[in-house]
Amino acid sequence: MTEVAAVKETKAQRVERLKREKNPWEAFDEVRRFAREGRASVVPEWASAYFKWWGVYTQGDGVGATGGKGGEGLATDYFMMRIGIPNGILNSQQLRVMGNLTRTHARNLADITVRQNLQLHWLSIESLPEVVDALDRVGLSPKGACGDVVRNVTGCPLAGVAADELIDASPLAVEIAELLTANPDFYNLPRKFKISVTGCPSWCSYPEINDIGFTAVRSGDQVGYSVRIGGGLSADPHLAVRLDAFVLPSQGLAVARAVTEIFRDQQGLRESRDRARLKHLFLKEGWTAESFLAELESRLDFPLLPGVPEEIPNDIYRDHAGIHPQRQPGLCYVGASVLRGRLSGEQLEAAAELAERFGSGALRATVSQNLLFIDVPNGKTSELAGELQQIGLEVEGSPFWRGAVACTGTEFCKLAITETKGFTRWLVDELEERLPEFDQQLKLHVTGCPNSCGQHWIADIGIEGKKIKHEGQLTDAYYFCVGGAVGKHAAIARAVGYRCPAPLVPEAIERLLRRYLADRAPEENLRAWFGRYPNDELRAHLAGEVLAPVERDTPTGRAPHGVD
Repeated sequence: MTEVAAVKETKAQRVERLKREKNPWEAFDEVRRFAREGRASVVPEWASAYFKWWGVYTQGDGVGATGGKGGEGLATDYFMMRIGIPNGILNSQQLRVMGNLTRTHARNLADITVRQNLQLHWLSIESLPEVVDALDRVGLSPKGACGDVVRNVTGCPLAGVAADELIDASPLAVEIAELLTANPDFYNLPRKFKISVTGCPSWCSYPEINDIGFTAVRSGDQVGYSVRIGGGLSADPHLAVRLDAFVLPSQGLAVARAVTEIFRDQQGLRESRDRARLKHLFLKEGWTAESFLAELESRLDFPLLPGVPEEIPNDIYRDHAGIHPQRQPGLCYVGASVLRGRLSGEQLEAAAELAERFGSGALRATVSQNLLFIDVPNGKTSELAGELQQIGLEVEGSPFWRGAVACTGTEFCKLAITETKGFTRWLVDELEERLPEFDQQLKLHVTGCPNSCGQHWIADIGIEGKKIKHEGQLTDAYYFCVGGAVGKHAAIARAVGYRCPAPLVPEAIERLLRRYLADRAPEENLRAWFGRYPNDELRAHLAGEVLAPVERDTPTGRAPHGVD
């Protein structure tokens, strides 16, 4: 009798099976048991999948993807956790608790992420229940910060505060988060799902790269929302498409739920983890704005009004850094740039104390990895700015400090190819020294792999981590993309065919920016200047010589274990 070989599960099939078998949000008692019994008791299904529904990943060994196999590095006994902060809205008590947890359980190291989360590292299995319980007591949770679920719902960090906002959209953002997070109807989506709601005219939460992006718009004497669908970056960057719809504030929650249901019900998106995002309906399956709107309206019990003209923001900073008046008379907010989003527990606790001493105790995290201090009397803003500088936060930072964004990198991420956080700190220092005269807005984004957690596709200068041989050693390198933008001139950055070892990145950027400063027309920004040049010339500006282009993705060998 002929034996039939068993068909091996694909990665997507395994994940789908695990999700059908268990809703991790209903099984935290298992984590409490792991904590009692120790790290060796953690079963593979939790380590590879279920932990993510609680905002938890196994932490990499510092080498990243090239130290493992199949595109994923080796895991340590430790964990990293993202804490969801809907709309980025915080108070000093919450920040103080997170500072204490950072010092007590996370080796004094925390990161603000590009989705207004706070991320902790070095957590042991024994500490996970204690951290979750401490967060719960102050109204925070890691639930939904990772996994195949609706991720932290982002929004304008100045909701209710900005002098120029069209509407305070934070109630809708929080309402969406409360409906969709830990809801058993939505624990099993094809993959992650990102929602942004903003009422400010600068679209500071990047609706263009979210699966759903609500942006405030005025129609006569009524303010509602435009809605964009299917944005996302990673290996297949796609800017969200706008639907022909005007969504009333009272309809926003139902629309968000219906779009999430459309995504949940697409069984075709579950066949491959690489093509499982909502954007792939547009990229791979032929959906259009019109067909998506028709499907959406079929799921609503009310008709949507036609879309109205909107004012799309031009080339403007979206980070809210600096000192600015609030809509409340006599008060300002103070936006502090946190370089690469990294903070110690002492910095978090000091920020909480400053928020109480100078303001109302209200703070906001931003998608630019920064912190905002709310309700500061006009006469106290300069003193607060000085105090913030004393704890390592810049209110009036250089364009390089202000515009730098960095993903987690190989320090903790198993998918990363290069180290990013320390590199970004060094890169900013180098550029400040080399180009003190540089005076333009600059979004300088560093991402450690093609997944684009550092959002290099929408940066003025975005660099993507690679490995290459340099001076006989396999070393970190970066591939350059330029001219990415959101807003009126939205575009995915151009891959210009230049790659260099990490130590040579500062001089490459210096050459490029010096050429810009010498050659720019009056009032011409970087995005427009890049548009005047073909890739060959931009590559030559970066390299200092004419070079043939190189591909973004080239075969790489195994990195030496223990590379810094």
